[in-house]
Amino acid sequence: MSDTLTVTRASLEEWLQIAEWAADEGWNPGNGDAACFHPTDPAGFFVGRVGGEVVSAISIVTYSDDYAFLGHYLVRPDLRGRGHGLATWRAAFAHAGNRLVGLDAVPAQQGNYERSGFAPDYGTVRYAGTVRPSGAPAEGTAPVTADLLDEIRAYDRECFPADRGGFVARWVTAPGHHARARLRDGRLTGYGVIRPGRDSHRIGPLFADTREDAEALLDGLTAHLTPGDRIAVDMPQEHTTATELALSRGLEAQFPTVRMYTGPAPKVRADRVYGVTTLELG
Repeated sequence: MSDTLTVTRASLEEWLQIAEWAADEGWNPGNGDAACFHPTDPAGFFVGRVGGEVVSAISIVTYSDDYAFLGHYLVRPDLRGRGHGLATWRAAFAHAGNRLVGLDAVPAQQGNYERSGFAPDYGTVRYAGTVRPSGAPAEGTAPVTADLLDEIRAYDRECFPADRGGFVARWVTAPGHHARARLRDGRLTGYGVIRPGRDSHRIGPLFADTREDAEALLDGLTAHLTPGDRIAVDMPQEHTTATELALSRGLEAQFPTVRMYTGPAPKVRADRVYGVTTLELG
């Protein structure tokens, strides 16, 4: 097999293979993540091939003229240490153009990303454990229906560095996803989504005005689960109220990541972010 690496854009079918790699790494991706991720920016998913075989991957999803997010930086385990990952990075990174780029790094790779021009902004910790569902949605939450989508998109925009209305519409309606909105006095005060993953049900986003709103959403999102089912949510480490909520539900810290950017961190309503949407797309 030739050692020459060729980097090309990946089709959705090819990206399903990368989702399996992510599962093998213990990232616990959602079962249908690839189908939601890829349409966000079909030109932003890349694979490296050697001798026709896929050996590396990276995604650089452009959300707007100003913002992009990097994820899925992977090399097949048996071919690591040969420079394939860095070569794939260099070939694909031009897709970001002059945009601010964000990523979530495992601490062991933080130094490498800093050498590539990224600076740390805040830490995130995955909290996971079993739930004791109530069996009925919490009072004050409702399923996300079509008439709520515009409000959901507007709320999401305040919590995320760019308008991602198309992604949000797919995310809240995808097969297997359960999305709920928190309503108080007829006003939207948060929303969340839960989806089945390889090792546990993943919650994200969990955006809310207050802990009371976040707690109601958490109850609503897990009401359909059975006792003993596992959940996981990635929470900003500096959001102490989010951490307190996780600990109060018996969830335990699993692994940390670091949010990093190539420039000044974008302004968002960080106080509302009780759980990030995904570590792969921000």
